[in-house]
Amino acid sequence: MMNKRSLAAMALLISVSLLSACGKDKAPAGSPAPSASPSAAASQSPTAKPTPTAGSPSASSSVSPSAKPSATPGKNDGVQVIAKPESITVLVNKQNMLPDNYNPTDLVYPDIPFTFKEKLEKRKMRKEAAEAIEQLFAGAKKDDISLAGVSAYRSHATQTSLFNSYVKKDGLEKAKTYSAVPGTSEHETGLAIDVSGSDGKCAAQDCFGGTKEAKWLAEHAHEYGFIIRYPKGKDKITGYQYEPWHIRYVGTKMAKEIADKGSTLEEHLNAVPVSK
Repeated sequence: MMNKRSLAAMALLISVSLLSACGKDKAPAGSPAPSASPSAAASQSPTAKPTPTAGSPSASSSVSPSAKPSATPGKNDGVQVIAKPESITVLVNKQNMLPDNYNPTDLVYPDIPFTFKEKLEKRKMRKEAAEAIEQLFAGAKKDDISLAGVSAYRSHATQTSLFNSYVKKDGLEKAKTYSAVPGTSEHETGLAIDVSGSDGKCAAQDCFGGTKEAKWLAEHAHEYGFIIRYPKGKDKITGYQYEPWHIRYVGTKMAKEIADKGSTLEEHLNAVPVSK
């Protein structure tokens, strides 16, 4: 009787062992699936990305921070967008355009007379330039030269409206010889100002060149950090005809160097001439 019970117990133990061995061939319920093959894993990896090719969307969107912004096709062909528009010595011309959203953050009203009474935006200049123009006007006064401001800062919107009015009057090509395409005007920097005599005669006109005020500016503006931005006979370099009334602040050191050489800002910065 004992032998039969022993045999039955042994049979039961053998059955349990066999069932346990078979269970090891299956993953327990809820366990993760086996790893995918190397190629499959690479395709599913969140860090794996296709290599951009020229012209692909990912290639055009992953531009290096040091890359120069491209010009808008059909509008600004050949024009570079300025990387540091806040620089006192920034070069703004037909080939170097201010960013559309650039607005100087340190604009103030210089304490000088203007040819108008209203407190308009075109009275404003950047702080450093405003302090310099006050000194320039005071220096002129000591030499019995009475000056008045005509137009200083212009917002992008104002320059756009002004330029469009000139185009309507004289046509695009003619307008571009004496007025700047929006974004390429020095007035938008807050560092430039048009000046006349206190009586306002010949303000921003060719006849200003023959006045005592124009002569004084040509001889002394650099002492205060300003240059005659568009000198006579340099229109192929600056892109603009002679404007004895338009002075630009660049700081006393650079202004003196430019005046001593009788050159332009383009020449001083070794920039390519605007027109050849």
